Amino acid sequence: MTEEYVMSDTAEEARDIADVPAVEVINTVAVHLLSAAAVKVGLADDPAHQTDLDEARKLIEALAGLVTAAAANIGDHHARPLRDGLRTLQLAFREASIIPDPIGKGPGEKWTGAVN
Repeated sequence: MTEEYVMSDTAEEARDIADVPAVEVINTVAVHLLSAAAVKVGLADDPAHQTDLDEARKLIEALAGLVTAAAANIGDHHARPLRDGLRTLQLAFREASIIPDPIGKGPGEKWTGAVN
């Protein structure tokens, strides 16, 4: 590969991402966080080997922060399904926990308020 080809290929990728609306980037990131958290909270095919509540907590916290911060900018049409998915994960986390967090202290609840 020549240096000119690599630079041209990189410039092409930069133009492509520049054409993607912010709401699509935010939704894509949120869906990745939702999916990863669902696996880690035990909602996947092999919960005995995939569940990791410490990792799930981190992912849910990140998702809650993103959804809360972005909601006003992406509009209710996009934010509502993300909030619904987040709430489902928070409830699944509470159910999967051997010692549940106090109400209002679970993952993401500092951003979303208490989930029960």
